[in-house]
Amino acid sequence: MSFELMRMLSLVVLSLGVAGGGAAQAPAPAFSPVQPADFALPGSLSNSWADFDRDGDLDLAVSLESGEIRLYRNDRGTFTSIGAPMGLPVSGAEMRGLAWGDFDGDGWPDLYAGATEEGAANLLFRNDRGRRFLPRAADPVAAGRSARQSSWVDFDNDDDLDLFAANRSGPNALFRQDGGRFVRVSAEQAGDDPRPTVGACWLDYDRDGDLDLFLANQAGATDALWRNDGDGFTDVAPALGMDRPGRPRTEGSVGCAVGDFDNDGELDIFVASYGVNILYRNKGDGSFENVAPRVDLAEDNRAVGAAWADFDNDGWLDLFVAAYTGKSGAQQPANRLYRNLRGKGFVNALPPGSALDVADHGVQWIDYDRDGALDLSVTRGYTDTGGHFLFHNDLGNAAARRSLAVRVLDKAGRFTRMGAEVRLVDAAGAILATRQVSTGEGYNSQGTQPLHFGLATMAPVTVEVTFMGKQGRKTQRILRVDPDRYAGKELVVRER
Repeated sequence: MSFELMRMLSLVVLSLGVAGGGAAQAPAPAFSPVQPADFALPGSLSNSWADFDRDGDLDLAVSLESGEIRLYRNDRGTFTSIGAPMGLPVSGAEMRGLAWGDFDGDGWPDLYAGATEEGAANLLFRNDRGRRFLPRAADPVAAGRSARQSSWVDFDNDDDLDLFAANRSGPNALFRQDGGRFVRVSAEQAGDDPRPTVGACWLDYDRDGDLDLFLANQAGATDALWRNDGDGFTDVAPALGMDRPGRPRTEGSVGCAVGDFDNDGELDIFVASYGVNILYRNKGDGSFENVAPRVDLAEDNRAVGAAWADFDNDGWLDLFVAAYTGKSGAQQPANRLYRNLRGKGFVNALPPGSALDVADHGVQWIDYDRDGALDLSVTRGYTDTGGHFLFHNDLGNAAARRSLAVRVLDKAGRFTRMGAEVRLVDAAGAILATRQVSTGEGYNSQGTQPLHFGLATMAPVTVEVTFMGKQGRKTQRILRVDPDRYAGKELVVRER
């Protein structure tokens, strides 16, 4: 029997839960809206989550077309808008990228906002111990760009956070942090990309211990994969067949999301596109193959943002894609929630008219109430009926509890290890799942939420955390972790 025939038979069996009845039937996604009236604000763009006040639950920041940055404090599942009294803007230049990162290493997540208007200043706010946000005066970080993805990463492995700034209308920029100052890395060394970039994802695809950069470029431009060579970057996308040449200006890549969809321990890349979407499967030898047609993800649409998550806690990463249809000014959401059929394929789990079909920009998965099930945060910005909507995952207590949250910290106990990899391994040594500390996903967003693992069983697991460093990749192992002990809490792994 051929591989393709075996795959098709597997899909028929596994998709019974969505297409029809039988013993394999899976429940439809069950989500409930949270404070819908409070979150129904038009012009909502980027959404990003972090526990800014360190009270144990995640808070929400949202950028609006008006220039306002909304900040909602999460008080045990109730959200209160507090941005203005905390020092965040209520109007001004539009900010289209939000990135949380502890750039000053004081243990409190700071907030960077990228401006989209020509001549407008980007904003960097220092978190004053959860009491207020202080603008960093006259900071020139990535000024004059049409901002899209902004990412805090340690690209040079010197133990402080650097900043990457994607640009929709000019060259991207990479800034190295030196003693609290941000210094632009020379164009020759950084490989500043002049193509119109929207999405950017960092990952160590070649396993050499430093983070490489995938760029989703729009308006018919080719995509890029900039390999980090330590003393500079090299675009290897053409050599790997990942550049996608020949697209018309009406098509292009918009967002990217990193995840191990087939649980083989390798990080794969989904590319949301104007045109046909792509899923690059990491072959583990420094190369990728586009398997989107084979797993039913090669949809031709106008996809904007995407984020991986195991929303049903079955041990396999599912995928939410925010997309839209219609002409400018009359766009309508056309979202997909692709349920992962055990690595064999995907099927859209959103029925027609689903309440979840409301996004056209941002998407983030978080467990805002710490019940073990991932909740859905999305934004809609193109119409007067937009908003930044939040949906509670009604998975049920037993299924929600079948999960493990892992937070990765550096040697000083700070959240600065963006791009670190975490794997769960069973008693027989088989990889159960892989996650990466986010370097950017959704729509121009980066948060500091813990890594979430859904579990098929509650059997003890080994947790392997791989850190990047000047000496290469370093892996720490925590043996015999009992997931039941961490219900409602996080397993914290601190770099040694």
